[in-house]
Amino acid sequence: MVLALTVCGSVIALVVVGLFVFGLRRRLIQRSGGTFDCSLRWNAPEKPGDDENGKGWGYGVARYNGDRVEWFRVFSYSPRPRRVLERSAIEVAGRRTPEGEEELALLSDHVILACLHRGTRLELAMSEDALTGFLAWLEAAPPGQRVNVA
Repeated sequence: MVLALTVCGSVIALVVVGLFVFGLRRRLIQRSGGTFDCSLRWNAPEKPGDDENGKGWGYGVARYNGDRVEWFRVFSYSPRPRRVLERSAIEVAGRRTPEGEEELALLSDHVILACLHRGTRLELAMSEDALTGFLAWLEAAPPGQRVNVA
């Protein structure tokens, strides 16, 4: 009986510590400011209908860091960004609303922005306000940088 209580107590303590570290990581990412909720799909299909029922989306938080956007998975303990997008390498191909099962995979008010980054097709899903800020950030590139915003 004592062993069962000790094991249960240890499991509960590990879960509480894990949740605390998970929340602390999110707070540290947001500490520097300039963050927004952003889902990402890497290697997106060329046509929205070509995907596999809206699969491949990862929910995350994006953070502006100079001339880069760092994308962190929400459900991760890693302190490093999963993807780093450089402003000079991002080409906006268009925007659209979620279709089909994407509506279930993404947050309700998100808009999808189709982009190219160093030849890789990707899609970013974010709110209208975050999209306005993201496009303004892209257009605010220093003189001499090539920026393609559709």
